[in-house]
Amino acid sequence: MLYSIVGQDVANSLENRLAARPAHLERLQALRDQGRLVLAGPNPAIDSNDPGEAGFSGSVVVAEFASLEEAKAWADADPYVAAGVYASVEIKPFKQVF
Repeated sequence: MLYSIVGQDVANSLENRLAARPAHLERLQALRDQGRLVLAGPNPAIDSNDPGEAGFSGSVVVAEFASLEEAKAWADADPYVAAGVYASVEIKPFKQVF
């Protein structure tokens, strides 16, 4: 089943986000290589594709997992969590219509 994983950044997360980004992207690449990733990306803190020093307010991942527990375990192991980028992470089942 698909699950949405929505992380909300702490204030001033950009430095920690950039430091943890390579490891974060490596995990997403693994999901993509397994054919399980539907989409992933950050939420710019301002209305711009390149927010510069304004940084990001969070991230969204939609991917396939065997269960909600597996999706939660994957999200809990995200390098952004370990680096203190996210203030919170919400995981929900997701039904793709389009």
